[in-house]
Amino acid sequence: MENGRKEFLEFIYHFIQDNGSKKEFRIKLHSRTLELIHEPYGKLPTWTNLEFNQCLNCTLKKEEHKYCPVAANIVQITEFFKDSSSFEEVDIQLETEEREYSKRTSLQKGVSSLLGIIMVTSGCPILNKLKPMVRFHLPFANIEETIYRAVSMYLVKQYFRKRKGLEPDWELQTLLNDYKEIHTVNQAFYKRLSFMKGKDANVNALIILDNFANYINFTLDSNKLSKIEWMFEDLDN
Repeated sequence: MENGRKEFLEFIYHFIQDNGSKKEFRIKLHSRTLELIHEPYGKLPTWTNLEFNQCLNCTLKKEEHKYCPVAANIVQITEFFKDSSSFEEVDIQLETEEREYSKRTSLQKGVSSLLGIIMVTSGCPILNKLKPMVRFHLPFANIEETIYRAVSMYLVKQYFRKRKGLEPDWELQTLLNDYKEIHTVNQAFYKRLSFMKGKDANVNALIILDNFANYINFTLDSNKLSKIEWMFEDLDN
């Protein structure tokens, strides 16, 4: 334990289908770095190779990375759900150290929430900018909650930049650029997952994540933060 902080964080997802079948996914992160702790990779499918539909903005080199780290870490999930339908209703429970969440929802939303943690913490230079949001992961978040969390995270980062003597970006321009880069990554992963045979739960789970990224892009690019501005209208004095 470091400065009162536990060494690891753990998120435990339970998927419970109407036929009684259950599946558990345990996600373990280093509490300091928020990096995913994973077992050594076994034999991985072709679509996990770094150069297979590699993201156009990827900065990783094939000489150092045979596999895309994100693709390699989502194999277990995507293989399990490849024959599942997006709109199948399931009961989902999430256990964390602080609290538990539960919701009956579509399978695609549960898989999307699960993928969101793993993709961000797998070592992708583009997606790792969202790691602070993982520490305060909110499953099944709607678009308003996602915008609030993304903007809040970014502005806290700017505060710490200013304290270090660096130039802060209070206009959110870099955040806008970050989400455009994230959209590029999502597009490449759509191609990767589309290579898998089966039903649509995985692909549509990714589309949900990308829709959030696109909506944040639109909101920032058109300077339309009105979805959350109303909460602060009476707090100017």
